[in-house]
Amino acid sequence: MRTIKVSDYVAEFLHAQGVRHVFELVGGMITQFVDSIHVQGNIKLISVHHEQAAAFAADAVGRVTGVPGVAMATSGPGATNLLTGIGSAYFDSSPTVFITGQVTRSEQKGQRAVRQLGFQETDIVPIATPLTKAAWRVQVPEEIPGRLADAFRLAQSGRPGPVLLDIPMDVQSVRISAEPPGRVTPTTAVTPDAAAIEQVLAELAAAQRPLILVGGGIRAARATEVFRGVVDRVRVPVVNSLLAMDALPYQHAQRVGMIGSYGNRWANFALAQADYLLVLGSRLDVRQTGALTEAFKGDRTIVHVDCDVAEMNNRVKGCRAIVSDLQAFLPVALSLAADRRFPEHADWMRQIAQLKSAWPDTRELQDMPGINPNVFMHQLSARSRAAAAYVADVGQHQMWAAQSLELDTHQHFLTSGGMGAMGFGLPAAIGAALACPDHPVVMIAGDGGFQLNLQELQTVVRNRLPLKLVILNNRCHGMVRQFQQSYFGERYQSTFWGYSAPDFTQVAHAYGIAAATVQEPAKVEQAVDAMWQDPAAPFLLQVMIDTMANAYPKVAFGKPITEMEPFAKPVEMEGT
Repeated sequence: MRTIKVSDYVAEFLHAQGVRHVFELVGGMITQFVDSIHVQGNIKLISVHHEQAAAFAADAVGRVTGVPGVAMATSGPGATNLLTGIGSAYFDSSPTVFITGQVTRSEQKGQRAVRQLGFQETDIVPIATPLTKAAWRVQVPEEIPGRLADAFRLAQSGRPGPVLLDIPMDVQSVRISAEPPGRVTPTTAVTPDAAAIEQVLAELAAAQRPLILVGGGIRAARATEVFRGVVDRVRVPVVNSLLAMDALPYQHAQRVGMIGSYGNRWANFALAQADYLLVLGSRLDVRQTGALTEAFKGDRTIVHVDCDVAEMNNRVKGCRAIVSDLQAFLPVALSLAADRRFPEHADWMRQIAQLKSAWPDTRELQDMPGINPNVFMHQLSARSRAAAAYVADVGQHQMWAAQSLELDTHQHFLTSGGMGAMGFGLPAAIGAALACPDHPVVMIAGDGGFQLNLQELQTVVRNRLPLKLVILNNRCHGMVRQFQQSYFGERYQSTFWGYSAPDFTQVAHAYGIAAATVQEPAKVEQAVDAMWQDPAAPFLLQVMIDTMANAYPKVAFGKPITEMEPFAKPVEMEGT
């Protein structure tokens, strides 16, 4: 049995798991890890300029590759700065492992009745516990191999999510006896009941207006390809939640569109009219169902398939629950479907097509002056086929992107769903670009959200990343301004009044990034073409949008999902 320094073992272990990048902002309590990873040379350290960015980037890597993304931070402010990104990974089921340095064991306050003993001592474990699948401080050096294995296994098993390891500085330098690390595999998913799946397939075939609602659990389970195979076989139309934008390519015959608070109007109509609903990996949260859960359920059958039993019959009652990992459920469904004939549901598909024709996304804002953001998303898509992924920040632009982007078969769509964290876009795009080497990534952000982690433009430049940075600049915090328009008598304090943004082309130039601005609809295609003139180089395109542009349609709060603004008005102020 060999002996090895703990920090060297950690570096070896990460490499053995297939980790290729570790995101960090260096600090004293992680210098041992940084040095070990650097000396071994198997993993590239990506130094960012704020720990939140490291967390978002790790989230993106975990989602795209399935290998837990890894971010490190020093004690105190470094560790606490990770928390928003940790929470985003937790809510969106992203496999991630976070390693924080801690002050040496002799400088920890323990049971003393003091606030702090060591400099920057902060007990991150209880703070992070509600936002992780597990958070552990490793005080005994010999526990490191087992804790690392547990962390990576847990991050990937069941419903994926983040795990945090807090390791004191003096522990990192201790030599331990340990075998060379091997690859950790997640726990095996339980095989679902074949009879239950047979029943679902029979019901899909018998229903007059069946519909599949797919959520982010499809990507979390690494089950996208087999899902597409099932859809091709059963020939049932599919609606998606925000986090399942990339479950089916835009041109797929069965794809309907996004549902929910800002969903495509025709998709919400189809969801309401379906007489049988199969829900795959979706939480059925308020942004998908609206506030009236009894109206959403109606008298139809809803079958809910998810690996998280706590999500079953949580808000929407009366669903038939099948507790199963989709990675186990869908292959069995595909196998059983091969022996069954399924109708084309031609009348139902025709009805949905008529709804889409009557309520196109590009006419929701048809009277808006200047560049129509929904039209822009289609134009951007047509010229961005080379992109491996679209990464959307949080705000109105996020909804316009989800309503109108045309994703190809190979393209991912990443955004912060449950946390809804502004500032996600740029760092997550960095992570996505590193996870998809030699392929460009398109980031879509608003002027407000982009300013939260704007400093990571330097990370883009230093690492020569092929990011295409699209900023929809409406000179305000648009989603909250729209909220103020609806509920606060058009008093736009802190969204439009008292808010400002720079000229982002000048900011990009300061970082050495080529940039351009477009504000006339007739010049959009030329501007997007310029962005793609060199696919391997970063480029920032600022797209000027009318300040008063609203994200429509939007479910009128307190009404069924078919009643959407601007034609319907909310019953009360939304509280979520």
